[in-house]
Amino acid sequence: MSISSTAGLEGAAGLVHYSAAKAGIVGFTKVLAQELGPMGITVNAIAPGLIDTPILRRGGVLTERMQKFINMTVNRSPVRRAGVPDDIAAACAYLASAEASFFTGQVMSPNGGMYM
Repeated sequence: MSISSTAGLEGAAGLVHYSAAKAGIVGFTKVLAQELGPMGITVNAIAPGLIDTPILRRGGVLTERMQKFINMTVNRSPVRRAGVPDDIAAACAYLASAEASFFTGQVMSPNGGMYM
């Protein structure tokens, strides 16, 4: 299982390096799934949307620019909130479970409906 980002699916203006790296993870996941599938190994990626983690808060404080971005994202999201780490943990737990044995080469994107 790999962790990508919605930036790897949609791109993120001003973050070309990050978007390119996360898009590369998506391609890597799909090709690896093709190569390992015949051996019974599944390979998937998770591409989270905005997740409220400490990395958003540099030095424990949200910058004004980051706060505006968070507000804009939350206001456009159908669920009207940022994700939390447990949202991503649940997706990881599912993909690692036996119930996901027919999932391979897929990108699961827990993002509150921001990207559909």
